[in-house]
Amino acid sequence: MPDLSRSRIQKLIENGNVRLNGRVCSSKKIKVISGDRLLVVIPEPEQLDLTPEDIPLDILDEDEHLIIVNKPAGMVVHPAPGHYTGTLVHALLHHCDTLAGIGGVERPGIVHRLDKDTTGAIVVAKSDLAHQNLQAQIKAKTARREYWGVVYGSFPTATGKIDLPIGRHPSDRKKMAVVPLEKGAREAVTYWKTLERIGNYSLMQFLLATGRTHQIRVHCAYQGHPLLGDPVYGSNRSLKVNLSGQALHARRLSLLHPVSGEPIEAISPLPAEFTKLLQVLRNRTN
Repeated sequence: MPDLSRSRIQKLIENGNVRLNGRVCSSKKIKVISGDRLLVVIPEPEQLDLTPEDIPLDILDEDEHLIIVNKPAGMVVHPAPGHYTGTLVHALLHHCDTLAGIGGVERPGIVHRLDKDTTGAIVVAKSDLAHQNLQAQIKAKTARREYWGVVYGSFPTATGKIDLPIGRHPSDRKKMAVVPLEKGAREAVTYWKTLERIGNYSLMQFLLATGRTHQIRVHCAYQGHPLLGDPVYGSNRSLKVNLSGQALHARRLSLLHPVSGEPIEAISPLPAEFTKLLQVLRNRTN
């Protein structure tokens, strides 16, 4: 059954949907031998308790296996407390008819996430096989995710790496922070490159080796160079430019097609707000 992921098959075993020689197989570790008979019952996809919404999508690439969307600022990727409508998932359910049962009821097809106010390219799977393959690419770091951001100040060198674990903030559970691994944090690695220094600000390129929640935002703030407009990690620094959120954009997404293996590169144009910010900052230095 090549269209089913390992995790999906494991879930089928846990739920009693697999029989070995006429008996329910409840263990994932049983070894089969020649002559064994397996019966796998695949239940109907769990009914989504979500109402598709006709929300326009800026599609960068799409076929029957995947869709790459240019996510706008202010859009949450999947339903979560406080955001039960208007998410990317609601829009995708209206646009696609093959997402049910892929990757979980509340997150159908979602391979990776972008923060609410982070803009840019995000890939969504349309099949279980594509979902499994794309998640494996993210885990194996063969999928390349490039971000552009504007930070306060400038890093000491032109390029570098931030290798600091990230976990829940010890006193504010709504925030993430750099905390020790023994405190439950997970490894987090961000590569950075200075693209342009603009007075007291810098246009940066970030490449993710891991995908922790708020990773770039936390790493930059910890280094003393928070992203402009970041309402959580920006230390309330003022800037005379209206920003809807942090100046962070998923500029480029490179991966291998989950079926054909052909390379795919999706480039998301900078949003108008980001372009205007750069223009204002450059004008100040002239």
